[in-house]
Amino acid sequence: MGKKRCTAIVLAAGRGSRMGSGVAKQYMLLRGRPLIWYALHAVEESSVIDDCILVTGAEDISFVKEEIVARYGFHKVKAVVAGGKERYDSVYNALRVLADGETGQRDTRPDIKDGYIFIQDGARPFLTEEILKRCYEAVERDHACVAGMPVKDTIKIVDETGCAKQTPDRNFMWQVQTPQVFDAPLILSAYERLMQEKGRLLREGISITDDAMVVETFTDCKVRLVEGGYENMKVTTPEDMVVAEALLEKSDEG
Repeated sequence: MGKKRCTAIVLAAGRGSRMGSGVAKQYMLLRGRPLIWYALHAVEESSVIDDCILVTGAEDISFVKEEIVARYGFHKVKAVVAGGKERYDSVYNALRVLADGETGQRDTRPDIKDGYIFIQDGARPFLTEEILKRCYEAVERDHACVAGMPVKDTIKIVDETGCAKQTPDRNFMWQVQTPQVFDAPLILSAYERLMQEKGRLLREGISITDDAMVVETFTDCKVRLVEGGYENMKVTTPEDMVVAEALLEKSDEG
């Protein structure tokens, strides 16, 4: 059986308040290129990914189309769509565009009825072809997988006063990354359920923090953890930018 179509959803709609900058973090320059360039470049060069939907702030769509997609020649980006209030709203907006075929390029739009969806944080500049290939192999077997790495530190569960109340076994703890990858029908149906029950979850104080949790909550499918890389970091703070600069410099030297 041949390779199934793989569509990447790259998320770049956040404002990056923790960065303390007047510029959204995804457009801040990292070694002369916007931070978002790195994830999009990995997607563009990948033999795994066929198409890409880029999610950004509604007010940034024109800028992104001209100064990111067109300027750097990201031909796999078939649509730039507006994000939502929460991360899951942004993912859902992209999924609906894919499901409805509203990319504005109907002759080339992704056909995801029997494919895979790779959901990637735009603020993770160290996505590699090796990670994408491992995720593809895992989603073929298990229908749902996420990149991640075993934690190095001891984790403490604290109570409402900030005091430690539990120390989970580190051998079973992973730090979750992206991409998070799913059978297209599986993630579409899970997100439809989430949107139907979002009000109830909010009332019950249940916070949906990643795509795997949507699948875990609304389907019976288990989510496989796949090795990403300790370098596959998310840039969130000014300190992260310093680390990312150092990692890029090290890779250049290597």
